[in-house]
Amino acid sequence: MDTEAGGDDATTDQNAMFNSNTDSMNIGSSSSSSAAAPASSNRYENQKRRDWNTFGQYLRNHRPPLSLSRCSGAHVLEFLRYLDQFGKTKVHIQICPFFGHANPPAPCPCPLRQAWGSLDALIGRLRAAFEEHGGKPEANPFGARAVRLFLREVREFQAKSRGISYEKKKRNKNKPQQQETSTSSSPQFSLPPPDAI
Repeated sequence: MDTEAGGDDATTDQNAMFNSNTDSMNIGSSSSSSAAAPASSNRYENQKRRDWNTFGQYLRNHRPPLSLSRCSGAHVLEFLRYLDQFGKTKVHIQICPFFGHANPPAPCPCPLRQAWGSLDALIGRLRAAFEEHGGKPEANPFGARAVRLFLREVREFQAKSRGISYEKKKRNKNKPQQQETSTSSSPQFSLPPPDAI
């Protein structure tokens, strides 16, 4: 293994260890916006790989064991319901006195579930991973109609249960200009001059 001029063995070992990571991340130091993209992309790819492995383990542990080619939208729904036991989001049932309250004043025995946003992101990653592993888009169980309907029902129920709207917020392009004008203008209420008191 050739060493770099002026480098020692520790530097060479570090370079060799990180070589595979940095090959795909050749970034110029002149652009700070492009520096953030590979890091988040890498994080996304790592999460997608972990999700794919978790789903694969679920299929292997399924009774009877299930191959990916025989997996359907119903199996994806089973997987999502299985994941609910590990959820951390309080979802109030309809008879709970805190149903519809965003910030309940006291604890309640309602179950913890996976948040809709987490499930939606998970399905998006698994849908992409399926096609990356050779699956045909038209046979993708993660894009099945039943899965889309399930996610919509979860979103609507959690929105009602938790008193939170999942509607997309519209970006106001004029908002920064309004802030600048409001900070540069004089306040609406001013104190009277000291000699008037």
